[in-house]
Amino acid sequence: MAGFFNAVSACLVLLLLMSVGYGMGILGWMTSAEKRFISKYIVNIAVPCNCIVGLLNNLDHGSLIQAAGMVGAGLLGVAASMLIAVIAASLLRLPRERWGVFVAMAGLSNTLFIGIPVCTQLFGEAALPYVMLYYLANTSFLQSAGILLVERAGAKGKRRGGVGAFFRDVFTKPPILSVILAVLLLALDLRLPGPVMRFADYISGSVSPLALIYCGFIVYEVGLKNLRFLRGLPTMLVLRLVLSPVICLSCCSMLGMEGLPLQVFVVESALPVVSQVTVMAGAYGADEEYAAVGSCLSILGSFITIPILMLILG
Repeated sequence: MAGFFNAVSACLVLLLLMSVGYGMGILGWMTSAEKRFISKYIVNIAVPCNCIVGLLNNLDHGSLIQAAGMVGAGLLGVAASMLIAVIAASLLRLPRERWGVFVAMAGLSNTLFIGIPVCTQLFGEAALPYVMLYYLANTSFLQSAGILLVERAGAKGKRRGGVGAFFRDVFTKPPILSVILAVLLLALDLRLPGPVMRFADYISGSVSPLALIYCGFIVYEVGLKNLRFLRGLPTMLVLRLVLSPVICLSCCSMLGMEGLPLQVFVVESALPVVSQVTVMAGAYGADEEYAAVGSCLSILGSFITIPILMLILG
């Protein structure tokens, strides 16, 4: 029961932080311009610092082979979740503009904006390297299958570039570059200078509060009165918040993961819809409202399912 009450307490803290973003939207202190700034700052500066601090402080040279196996378990879990989402979307006979959006929402997790604050609240800073490893698996599918699915649901042309564009998109992202840098340093058994690590540590501390303020503002933008169960969204929520962690638990256990890494991966897999799906839906002409409502419902729903999940995990 201690894990359950700890999760309830953590979720309450997260909701309070989200309420700051919601309240700033009501007061007019935060607009889409501030939202863009926070998003760019978190993804391009704060999360890379978070990656470096988390990986270098919690992994060592001898744990790299084990880390590669964990990424493989994450890839397997995400792939299985997306396959089941494809089957569900076909059975629901969703219209074209919602089909790909549904699959991306059901199969992909919000590993950064929600994942980092949730896991650090539940497990402490020791969870950070495992959050980053799951992020690698999740973002690989987001940048490939996720974009393709949402693009095909839209009406604004085709993305070009093929395999080369995929690798360029993935390996030019600051969070992934920071993970690669940290892994190289671990492989060479090197450390960054003390002032650099202290700087990264200070910056990384801003990720959780700003990410949750950002999410709270998204809920404000959509509007609580507009949150309704559009066709397919109840099924999406069950897949995203309930079935996905079951799949992840099965895949990770099958590959021998246990302890804190297993718990972090399962919680990461049970998080809300990845925020980029809404952005991509608007960019490609898919059903943006469907994506936004589904994202907000999954954020609110996760604060019910995560404490239950922690109770099950013990």
